[in-house]
Amino acid sequence: MAAAVLSDRVVLVVVCLVGLLVCMANGQLSATFYKKTCPNLQSIVRSGMTTAVNNEGRMGASILRLFFHDCFVNGCDGSILLDDTSTFTGEKNAGPNANSVRGYDVIDTIKTSVEAACPGFVSCADIVALAARDGVVLVTSSEDRHGQ
Repeated sequence: MAAAVLSDRVVLVVVCLVGLLVCMANGQLSATFYKKTCPNLQSIVRSGMTTAVNNEGRMGASILRLFFHDCFVNGCDGSILLDDTSTFTGEKNAGPNANSVRGYDVIDTIKTSVEAACPGFVSCADIVALAARDGVVLVTSSEDRHGQ
């Protein structure tokens, strides 16, 4: 009986400590995260997406789908952009994504532009997220202007 009570108390203490650590963690998202390290990031991504949507009207939706597939399994980590190697099957060619997701070339083009302006600072996951946001805005803005 005493061992069970002690065990319950240990579990309670561990749960409380974990809860305290979670509350202390301050991993808040910020729209200004890259303000100092890559101040033109949002305009670079918007420009790349504007070109992509103007060239192919469905690209906004395609990038949103790419973003969804990236986030679907283990969070939004940019892993959908991983290519196959001799020892690794990347997510691009994984079952649900193969011949289904498109827009990789758009993200690659944007990433190249971002790297030219801000080498080594911006994650691929953030580029995909910003591109998806901008794709939706561009497509819905276009539909509003054209009454569709």
